[in-house]
Amino acid sequence: QWRLVESGGGLVQPGGSLRLSCAPSGFTLVDSAIGWFRQVPGREREGVSCISKDGSTRNYSESVKGRFTISRDNDKNMAYLQMNSLKPEDTAVYYCAADRRIMKGFCPVREEWYAFKGQGTQVTVSS
Repeated sequence: QWRLVESGGGLVQPGGSLRLSCAPSGFTLVDSAIGWFRQVPGREREGVSCISKDGSTRNYSESVKGRFTISRDNDKNMAYLQMNSLKPEDTAVYYCAADRRIMKGFCPVREEWYAFKGQGTQVTVSS
């Protein structure tokens, strides 16, 4: 069964950093666009960032631009979200998602474009 597994979440103080990882099981990320999303209980899931299958395009939501960096390592079949200068409002469950159908050079920061999604990892930013 194809699935995605996120890791790297945890509790961090404001201003701190975390790196989230996304690992596929049963398939390769090499030919997939990858997205990161987050959700706070009681609110809709929010798009955070995405990277195209060829790595040429990276998009970020305005709320994380300049603080978060998305990357992929095709040799390791992994994707990452480096989160710096974390704020309490970044507290959420973070999910990665992937889809092969998204064309090269393009990636939408919209969840409905992605067929495969993980179970999420909790990120809590608090002093």
